[in-house]
Amino acid sequence: MSNHTDDSRTLGHVIVIDDDASVRRSLCTMLKRAGYDVVLYDCADAFLCNPVISSPAVILLDMRMPGTTGVGLQSQLNTLAKNVPVIFVSGDSRPEEIIEAMKQGAVDFLLKPFTAQAMMEVIQRAMSVSEQAVVVADKNLQVSERLKRLTPREMEVCHWMVRGYSNQQIATIDGGASATIKLHRARVMDKMSAHTLPELIDMLIGLDIPLPQRAVA
Repeated sequence: MSNHTDDSRTLGHVIVIDDDASVRRSLCTMLKRAGYDVVLYDCADAFLCNPVISSPAVILLDMRMPGTTGVGLQSQLNTLAKNVPVIFVSGDSRPEEIIEAMKQGAVDFLLKPFTAQAMMEVIQRAMSVSEQAVVVADKNLQVSERLKRLTPREMEVCHWMVRGYSNQQIATIDGGASATIKLHRARVMDKMSAHTLPELIDMLIGLDIPLPQRAVA
């Protein structure tokens, strides 16, 4: 379960998943004192049963736990909470586990015992990554909603526009009239709330604009 929140009273949300009760208590006290909202789980399976994820968020994840391991949970987070940065904390990890964690996108690895300052610096850095991911996700959602306003014909014209094709070139490709393409182009710009072509291109970076099936002008 994931939800976006604009709670300005916290610096962000930290999800602590660790089977050591004393570690959970000390981390919770430290993080709340620093201004973070904290959610605690005693194992990866408990988190998977009730994953509470607000935004922006960072996950502090123990490597060794009963049941699902830290790396095992991390692989599931790639679909469950793809944009939530993961920081591993561990007192006993094999090199291959650390390598696998980093390959799967962990932002850092803290070896126990670690200092409060070291942890806070890592969390602040990871929270910045999460905040940026939230901004990008919100932007992409808005753009996706605007794209839904386009007719199949306008979507086709948009596909060629962002690839740098002129009205005449688009007309040559689809057999339409240049004046008609100009009209569709203007409608695309209006519906996408873009003032210039570079603005439209920037808006659609990272989003796939499919070429629709042959549309009727």
